[in-house]
Amino acid sequence: MLTHNLLFTICCLLGCSAEFYVIDDRFGLGREYDGIGGLSGGGATSRLLVNYEEPYRSQILDFLFKPNFGASLHILKVEIGGDSQTTDGTEPSHMHSKDDHNFFRGYEWWLMKEAKKRNPDIKLIGLPWAFPGWVGVGTQWPYFFPNVTADYVVTWISGAKQHHNLDIDYIGIWNERKYDPVYIKVLRETLDRVGYTNVGIIAADGDWSIAAAMLDDPYLNDAVQVIGVHYPGTKTVKEALFTEKKLWSSEDYSTFNDDIGAGCWARILNQNYVNGRMTSTISWNLIASYYENLSFGGDGLMTADEPWSGHYVVESPIWMTAHTTQFTQPGWFYLQTVGNLTHGGSYVALTDRKGNLTVVIQTMTHSHSQCIRPPLPHFDVSPQKATFQLKGSFAHLTDLQVWYSKLNFETKNSTLFQRGSPIKVYNGSFTLKLDVDEVYTITTVNTGQKGAYPEPPKSQPFPKNYSDDFTIDNPPFSEAPYFADQTGVFEYFRNGTGLHAFTLRQVVTERPVTWARDADQTISIIGDHSWTDLSVSCDVLIETPVTGGVFLAARVDQGGESVREAKGVFYWIYANGTYKVTNDIGGHRVLAEGLSGTREGIWYTLTLRVKGYLASGMLNGYPLWKNAVVHEPKNGWTALGTLSYEYAQFDNFKLNAE
Repeated sequence: MLTHNLLFTICCLLGCSAEFYVIDDRFGLGREYDGIGGLSGGGATSRLLVNYEEPYRSQILDFLFKPNFGASLHILKVEIGGDSQTTDGTEPSHMHSKDDHNFFRGYEWWLMKEAKKRNPDIKLIGLPWAFPGWVGVGTQWPYFFPNVTADYVVTWISGAKQHHNLDIDYIGIWNERKYDPVYIKVLRETLDRVGYTNVGIIAADGDWSIAAAMLDDPYLNDAVQVIGVHYPGTKTVKEALFTEKKLWSSEDYSTFNDDIGAGCWARILNQNYVNGRMTSTISWNLIASYYENLSFGGDGLMTADEPWSGHYVVESPIWMTAHTTQFTQPGWFYLQTVGNLTHGGSYVALTDRKGNLTVVIQTMTHSHSQCIRPPLPHFDVSPQKATFQLKGSFAHLTDLQVWYSKLNFETKNSTLFQRGSPIKVYNGSFTLKLDVDEVYTITTVNTGQKGAYPEPPKSQPFPKNYSDDFTIDNPPFSEAPYFADQTGVFEYFRNGTGLHAFTLRQVVTERPVTWARDADQTISIIGDHSWTDLSVSCDVLIETPVTGGVFLAARVDQGGESVREAKGVFYWIYANGTYKVTNDIGGHRVLAEGLSGTREGIWYTLTLRVKGYLASGMLNGYPLWKNAVVHEPKNGWTALGTLSYEYAQFDNFKLNAE
């Protein structure tokens, strides 16, 4: 077995003695375990994953979902796209308008199918962050007509089944926004009416406040299957316990995926049950597969943000997950004998009620396990010796499998998910020498595996020369590679025949019921945030008479939840025959303006060049403006977009960065 003799010797010299902990099922079990999950969305956090080439894309998916290989997740939660910015981008709705039904937009359908392909038993959850504008009937409130919103959500569930053979297990309300009891009850009635009695409602993906309301309203209580909270700090409230409902941390972690992030994740996976009796914890996010300079860059259980190179990184949170997921399954039960260790850390014990036992022990220190939220009260952890006494149906066990991780912040050479020699059980007990920042899994389950593939390609920056004419028959995804929509939705579009038969089109024509502060303009970014000097060109088509407009941009410094404040060099042409060059997406700081002769319905070629402090622009190959002075920003993405929520098309995109 793996040991740390020196540290334990020091512990003994200081007078440490073994503390005793009982693992026992004789007096009943705890709550049913519901699994560990990852969240794709909230938003567009898996955007770049779909653009990886094989075999790398399948390898990444294996590390996430394949049983007994990597994270081996039990739950996949996805965003129900609402055409709106929801943290790192927009995800398209299945119904841009009330008469529109398309169940092949975006990538969440694909991701759910890939997860099911690897693990047919994985549970699927859908949750809206935003809604198309028509659902709000011209307002920012989706509950005015609860039957309309319920029908919209149930249509997504039906589309998953009819078009992808996916059974959705749970559905949420409105991410981190005020819940409406009437809507929840209408949603339950709608689900039941169309035969989805087995689809559970999770509410309300925010704080614990719905628990008290459920105690006061038996109809609301009956409608909700799971109370889901976000970032609970491993604590629950008495009202939630009184409901006797399943309690989940339905979004948690949200921390950079280095070893401190791994420490955060390992700690809360145990303590969410020990302290809060929460039987499922879901990571935001599943995978950091979005441009790193967007909001919360580098969060996720692993990183895959370079599809152009094939590079990805299996980060340490993957292996913290495996300590639990590879040795348990939803439907197991926690024992009542779980708790905190005397000298810091915690342990949980679970059983399948068929003789199998899994014990997960973590000793993460305060400074090495802080999550991004909420603040973590101080606690101490020190080396210790722990003896576990097995009783009840486990008293007969004679040897157990051992898996071990050590996050070493001094040497930076961590041990991750290493199999140790089986531990012998003597007289119904075994003893461990525990150091700080460790995770042990002690289990009867012998199918664990640390999966591996050959090293992926080395990291490479985004190509300095890139082009896309959007010409593709039957595209596998609705979005063009590498373009990351930040407001609005840009989709492949077919005009028929001619020079611009295949284009990229912005298709959202009214402001959605938003979750973040979307811009008033639409925008899709692409490239390398470090770029400074470059030339970018694109053919553009304004479709809206008089008030329409489109832009091409460079050095765009912000996206995500800050997209409304984005600065850069924005080259606009308008349907009223004018042009403008602005230093911000809102058009408040004007660098140049004048007549362009542009109007709707005609294709134009825009070319934008930025070098040092100067920018210039061409229209159809002829100079339209030059030497606009740009003091800031110094670098950023390239982008294209529209003046408002309006149809517009783009073709023959080309960029050359110096």
